Amino acid sequence: MSSSTIVSLPDQSTARIPKVNFITKENGLLSWLLTGDHKRIAMLYLASITFFFAIGGALAGLIRLELLTPQSDLMATDTYNKVFTMHGVVMIFLFLVPSVPATLGNFLIPLMIGAKDLALPKINLLSWYLYVAGGILVLYTMAAGGVDTGWTFTTPLSTHYLNTNVLSTGIAIFIAGFSSIFTGLNFIVTIHKMRAPGMTWFRLPLFVWSHYAASILMVLGTPVLAIALVLVILERTMGIGVFDAAKGGDPILFQHLFWFYSHPAVYIMILPGMGVISEVISTFSRKRVFGYTAVAFSSVAIAVFGFFVWEHHMFIMGVSSYSTLVFSLLTMLVAVPSAIKIFNWSFTLYKGSITFETPMLYAFGFMGLFTIGGLTGVFLGTTGTDIHLTETYFIVAHFHFVMVGGMLMAFLSGIHFWWPKMTGRMYPEKISQLAALITFIGFNFTFFPQFILGTLGMPRRYAAYPAEFQVLNVFSTAGATILGVGYLLPILYLTWSLRYGEIAGSNPWQATGLEWQIQSPPLTENFPEIPIVDHDAYDYDWLERKHEREREVTSV
Repeated sequence: MSSSTIVSLPDQSTARIPKVNFITKENGLLSWLLTGDHKRIAMLYLASITFFFAIGGALAGLIRLELLTPQSDLMATDTYNKVFTMHGVVMIFLFLVPSVPATLGNFLIPLMIGAKDLALPKINLLSWYLYVAGGILVLYTMAAGGVDTGWTFTTPLSTHYLNTNVLSTGIAIFIAGFSSIFTGLNFIVTIHKMRAPGMTWFRLPLFVWSHYAASILMVLGTPVLAIALVLVILERTMGIGVFDAAKGGDPILFQHLFWFYSHPAVYIMILPGMGVISEVISTFSRKRVFGYTAVAFSSVAIAVFGFFVWEHHMFIMGVSSYSTLVFSLLTMLVAVPSAIKIFNWSFTLYKGSITFETPMLYAFGFMGLFTIGGLTGVFLGTTGTDIHLTETYFIVAHFHFVMVGGMLMAFLSGIHFWWPKMTGRMYPEKISQLAALITFIGFNFTFFPQFILGTLGMPRRYAAYPAEFQVLNVFSTAGATILGVGYLLPILYLTWSLRYGEIAGSNPWQATGLEWQIQSPPLTENFPEIPIVDHDAYDYDWLERKHEREREVTSV
């Protein structure tokens, strides 16, 4: 059976999309909590991740309100330390790391490769429960007074101060880490073993390639963070001298272990987002991604190089000058595969039939903000400038341009792109376009002034600062207010669309992926029959031939 004739679909322009009924046995709350369906698990993740994003955003708002004035007048300095620590913990470990893989990856990878489900559905459900357990423990930590070490848990802060909740936070991240490991393992097995007939490696959508590379990082890197946190816990509870120099330990060892995971974690967060951008740019320029093979292998190259650049976070910690030279060079090299993606997306747009639907606006936002974040990373990978800029607001701005400007733009692009497939409903296009523009403007107003503040020497993680920095901080806080509106709008209109949105149809964007050739939302088993793939990814000529055959059948 050809993939071009996967299933004969009714006209969904007039079809009824059934509403979720939490009373019936088939669609009740218990059926969701015990489900093995990858699509339902993805929706559970989406609801959970949105909840924690709201908490992290509220904490960010408190930080910006405190920094509106030079004096520490909104909260005590200890409280401020706990607020920015919990903001980092929630946003990184409970939002940025799982956002695209756990939601869009879970929902789409089986659909994209022609599979009925992920290879390990029970493990998939377990990974969500582990994520929720870790999140609940983080909420407990906040209720118990929070933790004030910073999200990096730097020793000796994390090992010596007994009046903070390091143990509960470390256990929470340890548990959530296993959620990432199980998700990555599930994706790897599924991609290797469950591709439909004809779905060769070089017919895979680039979304799948990027998740495959990120999954390798999850499986290999996350255990290192888990080990580091276990050692911190053992040192705090049993007095074992792992990081305590007075007991024969090495405090710098923790930094090596933490950043060995945490720099690859940047690519765990950003690679799936890059996969989203490849799909969106191809669809809304009506062209095959330029240099498909180079973009696919660049994802793998990022995963490989990502394990060899961790020490550029440690240039001011007394490491060898020879090693700083080597890691500086490696840091420059890891930018090459990322640059390949940016250039190839740009060439894909060249002479394309570009349209500016909401997913495309967010994709453009990703390209702009991620490029700024990447270019400013050069200053931090170069020893001379890094010494001046480390521990200043330049770091804060760079990190947020890459991870929030890049990752969150990609996440919102993907959510808007696949929302019709996930729910069977469209959202209001004009207000969603407005939300994308507000988000882009608000983000730049929030974080670009922080590059200037960092260059001028304003240290990060301080509740008070010299008065000459206030104007730029006011700009940043005002931008955060605009940014908050940009993030709130999608939550409102996407929720509205679940009941009142226009029926989407099976393929509203006229995209080529297998997921767009079946009904919206998909059947529980995804495909009535396993498809046979007879075309390359992003083959719009194949899509036109498919439509011609369908028109011929309709006319007969």
